[in-house]
Amino acid sequence: MKRLLIPLLFLLTLPSVLNSSHIHNQRELIVTSESTRESIELAKYLKDNGVVKYSAYWCPNCLNQSELFGKQAYKELNVVECSRDGINSQTQLCIDKKIKGFPTWEINGKLILGVLSLKELSNLTGFKN
Repeated sequence: MKRLLIPLLFLLTLPSVLNSSHIHNQRELIVTSESTRESIELAKYLKDNGVVKYSAYWCPNCLNQSELFGKQAYKELNVVECSRDGINSQTQLCIDKKIKGFPTWEINGKLILGVLSLKELSNLTGFKN
């Protein structure tokens, strides 16, 4: 009976193991800093106004940019993952947009490469808090 139980348990868990992101080596950027009320409001404003952040999970500048917002605000942003092995990757969109580096912000149809302060993003987008 024990000989049958272990293989049976293995077979029952197999579908969930096969679909696990770590099996496919998909990765994501993990933001750890806390957001401020202002950074959350800015992130919502950016999303509502069609601003897009093109990013790669492995990019240190992308992490620095995201940490400026904090983890709660980061969840509000419209972020496109460009790395092929990133979670929810949209590599073809990044290629089509001709993204040359990370992070790249798309604001009013214009691509801006580099880490931008929250004040710079506010000025570029007309955000008033």
